[in-house]
Amino acid sequence: MLTDVLNALQDVALVGALRRSHWVYPIVNTGHIVGLALLFGAIVPLDLRLIGLWPTVSIGLLARLLLPVAIAGLALAVPTGALLFAVSAVKYAGVMLFQVKLLLILAALANALLLHRSLAWAAHRGGDLRGTTPRLQLAGMLSIGCWLAAIFAGRMLGYLD
Repeated sequence: MLTDVLNALQDVALVGALRRSHWVYPIVNTGHIVGLALLFGAIVPLDLRLIGLWPTVSIGLLARLLLPVAIAGLALAVPTGALLFAVSAVKYAGVMLFQVKLLLILAALANALLLHRSLAWAAHRGGDLRGTTPRLQLAGMLSIGCWLAAIFAGRMLGYLD
């Protein structure tokens, strides 16, 4: 059943055109990398601040500056990643490394959502608080670890065959 759905996805005209194109596939791949760069490039400084670096910089201010960039990166990385997946959906869906990558992305997103709903985050959201808490430190470390591992897993997929 799942294989039928994945085969149908691979047979979509847009996906076939992407697979056959000498130009569009590299452009989509570049879009995915740019999305990842925006996402990870914005998340890392914020996570490092949560961990405790730059204690004189307001977490709230840093979040207001960097979260829109991270969200834009995610908004670019997800659809381009889905297109890259669709080109060889049956192959990728069966690879444990791809499944691990998806779990790491889900863990990173869950960590971010739980952080934003936490009391520790609420204390920093509107104010100019400069300290950190064990909850914020853990969230920062988990975020960096999950995103870095997901990026590594994704890059390793290119070397399978």
